[in-house]
Amino acid sequence: MRLKKTIAIILSVMLLFSAVSLSAMGSDDNELPEYFQPGVGPETDDFSIDYRYFSPVKENDSKKYPLVIWLHGMGDGAYDGKQVTASNIGNWATDDFQKRFKGSEGAFIFVPRSVEEKGLYWTDELVAPLKAAIDDFISENKEHIDLTRIYMGGYSMGGKMTFKMAVAYPEMFAAIFPICPAWTPGEDAIAQLKDIPVWLVSGARDILVNYYMYVTPTWERITQVSSAPESCRLSTLVFTLYPDGKPCSSSHFAWFSVGNDMFSYKNGDYPMMKTKNGKGENVKLAYPEGMISWLSDKVSDFDGESTTATENAELLKTNGIPKGLKLIITYLKNYISYIGYLLGIA
Repeated sequence: MRLKKTIAIILSVMLLFSAVSLSAMGSDDNELPEYFQPGVGPETDDFSIDYRYFSPVKENDSKKYPLVIWLHGMGDGAYDGKQVTASNIGNWATDDFQKRFKGSEGAFIFVPRSVEEKGLYWTDELVAPLKAAIDDFISENKEHIDLTRIYMGGYSMGGKMTFKMAVAYPEMFAAIFPICPAWTPGEDAIAQLKDIPVWLVSGARDILVNYYMYVTPTWERITQVSSAPESCRLSTLVFTLYPDGKPCSSSHFAWFSVGNDMFSYKNGDYPMMKTKNGKGENVKLAYPEGMISWLSDKVSDFDGESTTATENAELLKTNGIPKGLKLIITYLKNYISYIGYLLGIA
């Protein structure tokens, strides 16, 4: 009885702080860059996904480019264009950031929008419609998209969908970069990602998607199954700051670091961030070799055919969040481990 009461109190406090964090969500929209063009995917399972995209293709261009897919968080797909302006992913379409894509000096940036006007926030029923929109976009740009260099990332609900799409279609993605993902895949789901390099980003003080109970168990599963743990990375924001060093209004806003390629506006180390690989080794980022450079090195054997979605559909309905006493033990273990990591003794 005493244990149940303790668990209830802890969960109540968590919910209180989560509500506070949730109320702080949302950011001022920037102006939509004119080079992000509109598009819409085919209707699939009663839904169609509209999107904005940037194309690096120039006149008389015969090169093939990587495709980067960016998935917004809850509320940031309220209307067309917000999925771009609510974050700073537009940076990745600028000349400076485009030149960082090794071997191509450019990349397509594809930013779809969840059907939020129908109350859907990257839910499971949108997995097939999103895949259809991506396939349609690839078909329309097949002369210029390198199928072996398709990357997906997203934040919060978009981080959840990043994981779910990779579990459903693991052969499609050369690498993924989920940010404060609102889903903790179970062991069977994570097993589908064994050959996909993952760069996971989160704020240590994020209560909405709790770092110690949700993010770190996910990271542990990734490192256990990965065929190349040295290629995987975890970036932890000790304090969640904007690239100019100012505190974010919510500790959940870890995606602003990714939008600036993991560097500050002064092109130095991102403020208050620690990065390690899947072997537990510290990773030192040297400007301008950030996330874009990391992605550029990753390739797959994808040839345009995907066959695993139906087979893996049941895995999308499960999660690996610890329960009851195990949840508390996991929280304490990971919290202590992280303190040791900060102190340089773990």
